[in-house]
Amino acid sequence: MTKEEVIAKMSMSAGITKVAAGDALHAFTGAVTASLKKGQRVSLVNFGTFTVAKRKARNGRNPRTGAVLRIPAARVPKFSAGKALKSAVK
Repeated sequence: MTKEEVIAKMSMSAGITKVAAGDALHAFTGAVTASLKKGQRVSLVNFGTFTVAKRKARNGRNPRTGAVLRIPAARVPKFSAGKALKSAVK
């Protein structure tokens, strides 16, 4: 499902315009991004939790040349599905 399809589905479900649904989606993703940048968790009950995970530095390998290269440590976003979402997908 693309972003445009999500916006269309949101607008139909909520009975609002696509512009308003797009603004709401943009505000949601912006709020989640800002919270994760600060290192905070975003928990949506029955849906899931967005967190920031720390990935250690490690050695990788260039598949083309086989050369070993160093991959630096990084903070990465992580999503854990909630119980209701897991059971709905089954």
